[in-house]
Amino acid sequence: MNLTFKTLAEPNRLHIVELLRNGPLTVGEIAEQLGLRQPQASKHLRVLSEAGLVEVQAVANRRIYKLLPGPFQELDTWLESYRRIWEEGFDRLDDYLKKLQEKEDEE
Repeated sequence: MNLTFKTLAEPNRLHIVELLRNGPLTVGEIAEQLGLRQPQASKHLRVLSEAGLVEVQAVANRRIYKLLPGPFQELDTWLESYRRIWEEGFDRLDDYLKKLQEKEDEE
């Protein structure tokens, strides 16, 4: 998971992942949408591929990239433990605020 964070820490790679959430794209489409030169986009896509976040399929002379779900599912599982902590904290805060409101209503 550390590799996932390190890979996504670079803004252009994170933007590429955001684009690919909507479906597969070619290198040219990614470069155009992000305002990058094609070699720059290819470099970032290679890093994403080496990290196991995307896969590439060659169709004729085009390379089409799509997200691989596995690493993102692992990230979601890891974040779930923190979601539970946050939700418990919010529940306690909600209870506390309700008690404060009840005290104000009594006064």
